[in-house]
Order: sequence, then structure tokens, then C-alpha cells
Amino acid sequence: MKILSIQSAVAYGHVGNSAAVFPLQRIGVEVLPVYTVNFSNHTGYGAWRGPLISPADVRDVITGIEERGVFGEIDVVLSGYQGSEGIGDVILDAVARVTAANPAAVYSCDPVMGNAKSGCFVAPAIPILLRERVVPAADIITPNQFELGFLTETEPSDLESTLASADAARAMGPDVVLVTSVERPDRPEGTIEMLAVTGDGAWIVQTPHIPMKANGSGDVTAALFTAHYRASGDAAAALAKTVSSVWDLLQLTHESGQRELQLVEAQEFYAHPRLQFAVTRVR
Repeated sequence: MKILSIQSAVAYGHVGNSAAVFPLQRIGVEVLPVYTVNFSNHTGYGAWRGPLISPADVRDVITGIEERGVFGEIDVVLSGYQGSEGIGDVILDAVARVTAANPAAVYSCDPVMGNAKSGCFVAPAIPILLRERVVPAADIITPNQFELGFLTETEPSDLESTLASADAARAMGPDVVLVTSVERPDRPEGTIEMLAVTGDGAWIVQTPHIPMKANGSGDVTAALFTAHYRASGDAAAALAKTVSSVWDLLQLTHESGQRELQLVEAQEFYAHPRLQFAVTRVR
């Protein structure tokens, strides 16, 4: 499998491509990483150095890849945080060119906008871009519960309303919706869930909630789920593997006391998921 991954990059820590590439490589995926920024560290530190890469330069890199004649071999285009409308245009253009060369290729979009605690933290134009142009072009989307509500202009909370919001998202264009953090009011205390919805059904997994903020964990989740689902077409199996790997990564990071994901240290959990959490079919 080959994945063209258009995301940010940092030298220190793990977000964007600096979070997604290694876990994908560890499960045997060939990744073609294209960077949208090249920062010293993620912006959560409040200070960082390095350049935003202009949309024209990002497009140029993608064109250079196309000129090597490999677009027909690409199975997935993957994108995460989109810092500007210009980058969104470049990603959509890349998706169109890849799928023209390989009609079986899919586009997986992590529609990064914010979360329930901090609200929307992207430029005001980005949610509109995602809702009106990017999500309709995607085959797979991986929003958290907050982003799912923002995209569909709904208020997902319990399982029934979250399923309805996922159906609304699927009606926009994507076939597969992975809701990466479902926090139902009636869930057992200290738990969190992940929900996958496709045309074939819906499945949920509940895990203990690890009390930490882990920048980049959503990027790892989107990458692993996309690869597992593209390889098998089995949403339940992809969900089981992804949740297992990401939970063990987070637990290892939490135990280390470090702020940054222990991405390399957790590598065996990507290659050999323990499958320690039950997947429940809910539809």
C-alpha cells in the first residue's frame, strides 16, 4: 500500500506527518510525506520556529511526485490540519489527480477544527472550506465528536444522536465516518469511546479514558484506521486494531511522564495490536 500524506511536520515531537508516518511504516505501508509546514515543534508550546510552506511550493512537491509516474500506484491520499484555504485547494487538486490516475484510490480527511474543551481553534474560513468542499470529496473522515457536530450543524451527544450526525456526514459524501472521541452522557465514569459508521453498519469500542492531552494522537488514529480499513474493507477489524494501538501508545506516554507521544517506544503496539477491547455492533 502507498499513502500520499499531506500534513505538517515538526522536528521535535510528533504531530501531523511526524506522528503519522512512522506508525504507517511500522505496519508495512509505503508513505510519501508532503509537508505543509516545517516547524521546530507543535504550536501548543506557544513558541515555535520554522516556515509555513506556501501552497505553491506544496503543489510543486506534489507535481514532482506525479512526474515520477507513481500516482497510479497511490492507494490513499491522507490529509490532516489544513492551515489555509490555499492548502485545501492543493489537497483537493492532488486528490483529483491521484484518483484520475488510480480510480480505486481513496481520500481520507481528518477534518481538524477543534475539540469540546477548547472550541474551534482554526481560522474562520477553514470549517466552511471543510464543510462545503473538502468533506464532500472525501471517502473517509475521522472527526472527533465536536468536529462531527460542527461539520453537520448538529449536536451529537448520546449514541443515537451521534449515529444520526454520522449519517448526516455520510450524506455529504464520505462512505466511512470514524468518530474518534465519543463522550456519551450515560457512559461509565472514566471511559471514552470510538465509533465507526459505514453503509454496512456501525461499531463502537469503549476504553478507559487516559487523563492527558496528547498532541498528535488524532493524527496517529486517522493514519492507522485509514490504512487498516483500506487494506481489509472491514471497519470493525480496523477499529479494533486502531483503538488497541492508540490506547497502548497513550498509556505508555502517560506512564513515561513525557509531554510528547512515545511514538517509537510504542512501535510493537502498531505492528502487533493486542486487541484488548471488545468491538460492539450498534447497528
